[in-house]
Amino acid sequence: MHDVEPPGGADLAAIAAGIERTNELLQRVLAEVATTPSTHAIFVDAGYVYAAAGRLVTGTEDRRAFELDTEGLIEAYIDRARTIFPDSRLLRVYWYDGARRRIHTTEQQRIAELPDVKVRLGNLNANNQQKGVDSLIRTDLESLARHRAIGDAVLVGGDEDLVSAVEAAQGYGARVHLWGIEAATGRNQAEPLLWEVDSQRTFDLEFCKPYVMRRAVVTDLSGEAGPGHLPSREDVRFVGAQVAAQWLASRGRGALADLLPGHPYLPGSVDQELLIEAEALLQLSLRAHADLRRAVRDGFWDHLQAQY
Repeated sequence: MHDVEPPGGADLAAIAAGIERTNELLQRVLAEVATTPSTHAIFVDAGYVYAAAGRLVTGTEDRRAFELDTEGLIEAYIDRARTIFPDSRLLRVYWYDGARRRIHTTEQQRIAELPDVKVRLGNLNANNQQKGVDSLIRTDLESLARHRAIGDAVLVGGDEDLVSAVEAAQGYGARVHLWGIEAATGRNQAEPLLWEVDSQRTFDLEFCKPYVMRRAVVTDLSGEAGPGHLPSREDVRFVGAQVAAQWLASRGRGALADLLPGHPYLPGSVDQELLIEAEALLQLSLRAHADLRRAVRDGFWDHLQAQY
C-alpha cells in the first residue's frame, strides 16, 4: 500500500523552500550592508562662506577687503565632519563659487587642485552676483543621494533656494546637516532651510578668525605718503564703508536710527573713531588730506544709509 501525500503538501513544501531561499538572500544582503562603510560629502556655497565669515571677522562682505584661507578652512570642515561621522568615509568636498563665463580664477584653480575637492562654478554677472550655484548644488546633492553614494550630506550655506535640494536628497534617504557661520547681527540663514534639515551646527568667531585675514589697502607704512602713493578716493570710500559695517555690527540698528537724523554730519566722537579706524586700515595719516577724509565719511554714510 503506497503512502498518499495529503492534498496541498507539495505546494506547502515549495512555499517553505521559497521562504528559506528568500531568508538566505536577505541575510547575505544584510551582511554586505553591515560591511559597507557609510559615506558623507560636504557641499560648500563659497559665496555664503565669504560673505558670512568676512562680515563676522572683518565687518565687510567685500572679498577685496580680506583673504580667506580656503585650504585651511576646507581641512577644518573635513576634520569636523570626521569627528561627527566617525564611522563614515569622505566622498569629497564640493566647492561652489561664481566666475565670469565660468572660467576659473587663480584662487579657484588652487582650490580645485586640493585633494578630495571638486570645484563647481556658476556664472558671475556684471554686479558680481552668483547665478546658477543653487541649481548645481541641487543637482549634485540629489544625484548622489539617488544613487546611494552618500548617507549624510553636510551643507554649508544659508539660501532659501537650497530647500528644494535638501528635500530632494532626503527623499532618497540621505540625511542633510546644515552648517553655518555665526551672524554678526540677526540671521544669515533662511528659516525655511533651518526647518528642513536634519541637524544644524554654527561656527563662531573663534573658529573663523584663523582663516580670515584683512587686506591693507596700501602698504606704505610711512604715515605721510607722497601724492604718488595715495589711495584713490574710491578705495578710501570703501574703507569708510568697511568701518561703518564694523560700527553697525558692534552697536546695532538702534544706534543707526539715532545717527541718521544728523546726516551729513557725524557726532565728534563717532567722526574721530571713524578717522582713527580708517587710518589704521589705510596705514596712512589723513591729517593733510581733507579730500580723503571727506571720502571716508562719504563711504561711511553710504553703507549706513544702504542698511536703513
